[in-house]
Amino acid sequence: MLIPSISHADKIRDLVQVAGVRSNQLVGYGLVVGLDGTGDQTTQAPFTTQSLENMLKQFGVSIPSTGIQPQLKDVAAVTITADLPPFAKPGQAIDVTVASIGNAKSIRGGELLMTPLRGADGNVYAVAQGSVVVGGVSASGRSGSSVQINISASGRIPNGASVERAVANSFGSAGDLVLNLNTADYVTVNRIVDAINHLYGAGTARALDGGSVSVRGPVDPGQKVAWLGAIESLDVAPGDAPARVIVNSRTGTVVIGADVRVSAAAVAHGSIQVTISEQPQVSQPAPFSNGQTTVVPSSQVSISQQGGHMFKFGPGVSLDSIVRAVNQVGATPTDLISILEALKQAGALHADLVVI
Repeated sequence: MLIPSISHADKIRDLVQVAGVRSNQLVGYGLVVGLDGTGDQTTQAPFTTQSLENMLKQFGVSIPSTGIQPQLKDVAAVTITADLPPFAKPGQAIDVTVASIGNAKSIRGGELLMTPLRGADGNVYAVAQGSVVVGGVSASGRSGSSVQINISASGRIPNGASVERAVANSFGSAGDLVLNLNTADYVTVNRIVDAINHLYGAGTARALDGGSVSVRGPVDPGQKVAWLGAIESLDVAPGDAPARVIVNSRTGTVVIGADVRVSAAAVAHGSIQVTISEQPQVSQPAPFSNGQTTVVPSSQVSISQQGGHMFKFGPGVSLDSIVRAVNQVGATPTDLISILEALKQAGALHADLVVI
């Protein structure tokens, strides 16, 4: 009996991005006020006081220059970041993220004052203001003990910025549109070209390289929107992912792809533990001996070796067999990383080993 292979199909919109249609990053600097004594310590963050003085001058309030620096506890200097989505128009609201740049303990319950958000070109594209929503909690006592859950020095303002300027894009201009793949793959590019040409005729789409497809379309922007929407709704089976093993050396996370194979190999794994303990001893001189009491170090060194485990991989072993064999010997993620690196060096691991 022949079992037909089942291929997974995705929408083209999940595989590509339209060239020139992207979000833009915005950043700004402002003040959060109304904090309950958890703001910046102005002696260590003088820029907070300077920013507040500059703001008060704009409202006609002048602070006497007598050398007395205001001691603020309810104000924090923050940075504001946001992503301006494509096709955003003036008047639309976007979310912003607020983060302290001083030594504020928490910005919970604070109010962000009106802050312009600028793009990479220096122009103002949005203005942010509103109440900060913080997901973290922190508390401390007079004795110095403290408890903290998540981060309380940063938060978000839903719909906290109003767009003031639109960003020009090339979508409405004449010419072919380019679809850039999220992950470059020659097989996926060829299948996208075949799917578009099958629906709209030969020559409508052509592959530029292993990661881009050029598509012809109508000149009218309204027709181009409907035409691109129909193309993005087409189902395409992406190419198989490359055989790859991802190792995070900081957290010990190991991700093994489904197509990873191992040639015939035998692996022996064991661990050696060295323990060194220091137990200082006091040497007391005899009475009336005019001696001095001294501390004599006493070190104990022991070496223990746990029972080594050895397992054998046959030719063409799959992912399931690898994981089962490693779990049977009780190897930790750190041990698994060492085993995979050794298999790669031996030429038995048929996959790309990527360490991040």
